[in-house]
Amino acid sequence: MGKPTGFKELARQGLPQESPSERVQHWAEFYQPWSEQQARDQGARCMNCSVPFCMAGCPLGNIIPDFNDLVYRGKWREALEELHSTNNFPEFTGRICPAPCEASCVLNINDDPVTIEYMERSIVERGWEEGWITPQPPASRTGKSVAVVGSGPAGLAAAMQLNRAGHLVTVFERDEHIGGLLRLGIPDFKLEKHIIQRRVDQMEAEGVIFRTGVHVGKNYPVDQLKSEFDAICLTGGSTISRDLPIPGRELDGIHLAMEYLPQQNRINQGAKVDASERIVAEGKRVVILGGGDTGSDCLGTAHRQGAEVVYQYELLPEPPVERRANNPWPLWPTILRTSSAQEEGGVRDYNILTKHFSGSNGKVEKLHAVRLEWGPPDKTGRPAMVEIPGSEFEIDCDLVLLALGFVSPERVGMIEDLGVSLDPRGNVQTDANKMTDVPGIFAAGDMSRGQSLVVWALAEGREAARGIDLRLMDKTSLPHSVSTVPSM
Repeated sequence: MGKPTGFKELARQGLPQESPSERVQHWAEFYQPWSEQQARDQGARCMNCSVPFCMAGCPLGNIIPDFNDLVYRGKWREALEELHSTNNFPEFTGRICPAPCEASCVLNINDDPVTIEYMERSIVERGWEEGWITPQPPASRTGKSVAVVGSGPAGLAAAMQLNRAGHLVTVFERDEHIGGLLRLGIPDFKLEKHIIQRRVDQMEAEGVIFRTGVHVGKNYPVDQLKSEFDAICLTGGSTISRDLPIPGRELDGIHLAMEYLPQQNRINQGAKVDASERIVAEGKRVVILGGGDTGSDCLGTAHRQGAEVVYQYELLPEPPVERRANNPWPLWPTILRTSSAQEEGGVRDYNILTKHFSGSNGKVEKLHAVRLEWGPPDKTGRPAMVEIPGSEFEIDCDLVLLALGFVSPERVGMIEDLGVSLDPRGNVQTDANKMTDVPGIFAAGDMSRGQSLVVWALAEGREAARGIDLRLMDKTSLPHSVSTVPSM
């Protein structure tokens, strides 16, 4: 695969990008494409490693060695076909996936891994530029209808697969735009929204029906949904944010990340927001609680809004720079990472527990916290959290953003009305074919898996489509997503 000696002769090279000082001046993506030779060189680094651990690390089972080899040999159209055989939307994973495939790359044992994520992005963008990506409506229709509730990556993947299998697919979205968190949660500088819209346009041309502003269980009864469709696929995501119920939480200026990020995305798409409702970091001292992807999205947004200073606090310890002995390859490396937003500025700190907020005239002015150390595991097996005596501190702040993850899907309304069972974490429980305990109702993505990655959402959506097709037709030609196949 690739050039036999490529990994020895050629270094890993990411996509060229604007400097942090330049890119914070706008909301657009800041990566530039490789040249033809640069792309082929990166494909050449893919080793003939016999056992492609990268494929095992990818929930979609992308055939990574093959498309790298095809790019190395200049066969871009064949590379696109190979990539599309397992991944409906490589432009999403090529931008916002943390690339577990690269963590599992054999080259990553003692060198820099192959640039798989950027290769996916390069292949699919070449496909759009060349006009190779066109609508693929089914040759015939089955006469069966399927409702997909939720238009995030899981819903879009399920809808595309089901429609191409010949079923009549309608996607219901409660917001005004199609795309779920891809559209309203992830900032434009990571994923410009025309990238999503061109796929929506393609799917509409293939026959998928999109209905926005439809909140199933509120303005669209579930009984109507069940009566109008032969099968239902729930892909509404894990939308209940984890809050921080401590003294002072009620003060103005403290917001959930999913109040802050969607507002800016809507503004970027032309929406008008009343000044009294605007959440803006301009000229403010900002504290972000949470060190994950959502926290970084808040950080990059605050930079572009013109924050005076931004602090990003994490409850857990700072990860090591290199793998620890108990975290060997090919496991996901628990190491210190610096996101593009963190490259742009801000102050990161770890082992911090927020105790309360204070302020005056109903507005937040200070965050009060204490530093932590982590003791031996408790009865649950988790390290014990110990407050360090005398380490209490406070910090002035005008805006606090809570980026603490997501708890579960919303139960009131659709889920309760449908009567599907939940697992112990509050997610919709499904079997090996992604069907709930209510026959004909399926679930996929964060709604059934819990908060996870876009690549897992795509894999789950594809797997749910396969299960639905099998139920409706008693057979299916839709493929399994490799990493979602239940173990025997």
